[in-house]
Amino acid sequence: MRILMILQGKYGNRIVKTITAYMPPQWKLKIHSFPDPLPVINEDSLNNLLPKQLPTADLLLSLAEDSRVAELLPDMVDLSGATAVLAPVANRSWLPPGLANQIKRKLEQKNVTMVMPIPFCLLTETDSDNELIREFAQLFGRPRVKLKQEQQRIKQVTVLTDAPCGNTRFVAEKLVGTAVKDAYFQAGLLHHAHVCYATMVMDRQFNDTLMHRSGLAIKQAVAEAIKAINNR
Repeated sequence: MRILMILQGKYGNRIVKTITAYMPPQWKLKIHSFPDPLPVINEDSLNNLLPKQLPTADLLLSLAEDSRVAELLPDMVDLSGATAVLAPVANRSWLPPGLANQIKRKLEQKNVTMVMPIPFCLLTETDSDNELIREFAQLFGRPRVKLKQEQQRIKQVTVLTDAPCGNTRFVAEKLVGTAVKDAYFQAGLLHHAHVCYATMVMDRQFNDTLMHRSGLAIKQAVAEAIKAINNR
């Protein structure tokens, strides 16, 4: 799979590092960065931000912090040849719902699948039938871990699916030695220690903050892993 990451701002840097470090050897990763901040432009000159060409890609991953970059996604699909787009939402101002739906409709007309996990670490294989997105979500998305215990303490944590920012691996490493009964609560504390980039603004769709949704995802992953141990 050929992945093209679109960067603008600081948000995507940690995601690039995580995916580069742990992606399968057959994946190929290319990056295109837009200026941060973007220059002052009007709607008529927005296309001036587009490069003349982009690397050929199968999956386009949009990690920009300015909604004007998101507006260019259909054009970037044309330039790269991508057949699937991941546009995670860590902050609604980066990709407002109305704009997201507009872009998704444009891409559907091109037979391109677009998925918008809110936030990125809530992505699962069931979010799409697209094989590229499903392949990506097997390794990066909603956290999944496997635990081994010894004398009621966590001996080992194996990461099955990592949060794209690397939060899951951070939590997994720090959980070793923790009492099993405390692991769920400790996972939530460790999640915040890794500095989640998801917004703390209350989200209307979920009546919750996106950061809290992210923290709950790793806690649930640990809870599911503990349940698996107890059911053996």
